[in-house]
Amino acid sequence: MRSHDEPEEDADLAERWAELDPDERAAAFRSLPRDEADDFFLSLSAADEAALVLALPPGERRLWMRLLAPDDAADVLMEVQPEDRDELLGLLDATTRREVQALLAFAEDAAGGLMSPRFARVRPDITVDEAIGYLRRQANLHLETIYYVYVLDSEQRLLGVSSLRDIVSAPAGTIVRDIMKTDVVCVRDDMDQESVARLFAKEGLLAIPVVDAEGRMEGIVTADDIVEVVEEEATEDIQKIGGMEALDAPYLRTPLFAMVKKRGGWLAALFVGEMLTATAMAYFEDEIARAVVLALFLPLIISSGGNSGSQATTLVIRAMALGEVRPWDAMRVVRRELASGLMLGAILGTLGFLRVVVAQSLFHSYGEHSLLLAATVSVSLLGVVTCGTLAGAALPFLLRALKLDPASASAPFVATLVDVAGVVIYFSVAAMLLRGTLL
Repeated sequence: MRSHDEPEEDADLAERWAELDPDERAAAFRSLPRDEADDFFLSLSAADEAALVLALPPGERRLWMRLLAPDDAADVLMEVQPEDRDELLGLLDATTRREVQALLAFAEDAAGGLMSPRFARVRPDITVDEAIGYLRRQANLHLETIYYVYVLDSEQRLLGVSSLRDIVSAPAGTIVRDIMKTDVVCVRDDMDQESVARLFAKEGLLAIPVVDAEGRMEGIVTADDIVEVVEEEATEDIQKIGGMEALDAPYLRTPLFAMVKKRGGWLAALFVGEMLTATAMAYFEDEIARAVVLALFLPLIISSGGNSGSQATTLVIRAMALGEVRPWDAMRVVRRELASGLMLGAILGTLGFLRVVVAQSLFHSYGEHSLLLAATVSVSLLGVVTCGTLAGAALPFLLRALKLDPASASAPFVATLVDVAGVVIYFSVAAMLLRGTLL
């Protein structure tokens, strides 16, 4: 058994981290050997780094803030209260402080807020030998990456890019301009982080340069930054699709009342929506009273419509997030989902028809008008499933057109919407097919 005075091991502390309160985290972290402490600190999320720094004694905070790269330090400062932000910013050296302040001017979810201002740069008119010496001096500035070397003019405009390998392997005396590539993939500093992530996935690069409106290079976004972005965006979308507001912190660190607030609002809205279902059923109260057997199939029919709508909205939202469909693809998607809805509705309608016929032949459950009842169930399923699929496919496009997050078209929301339509479709079909028999 480990003694309480024995240093915590890095892996063991990582496993227990979520279970510890801030004071326990600080004490356990301070017991780590220095080399392990550095690696462990840099492996934490920005929120955990911020909380840990504030939990440490004031005299130790400077060491850990100065360990961070400028973009990581900016992320940490975004996680703390304004009164703590100035204190932590003051712990940085003058150069890093200016870099971090420049990063904080950008939106957190834009390319400018993700980038690192430290990148390898050279002039186009120097030789590769001069470039190697210059890059060697730059390496002492803790560059984000040195795999790509960016070629800038005197006004810091991006002219081209070269790999370090091309520079090192070029014959002595070769001018950088002659080996650089000018078709550079770059992004504007105000580009949304989701668009940047899609560009990384498309191009397969380790880093992408960030430029301003005049083409001046400001920094680079690296693949490891995008991994965090993708995780955050996916988590947010999944939570919204589940029918709630996105959490601002990990699940176990979200206060109970904050979680209830984020979930309660959507649940209340869905509950109000379901009241419309009760209203629709009340409208068909006489039909239900005359043919109680219709009520037996109501949950089956409206749940099928909700399920088909949830499938469609999940597929469309995910395709939007990946950039597979654009706003101008709306009609194409709707036509595709109309065909899918008709085919899926036909399949479920056939199953519903067989369900009634088989039960009637085995148990004589539905009386002499069982075939008409089976047809009612079958046609209703076709209509409800098609309606649900269309609603699930169209709603994300509608929300995007209204400048809202398509992920808000959550599966529960679509299911609630389709429930109301399902009741109307089912009893309308019943009124047409069963008039003069069961009704």
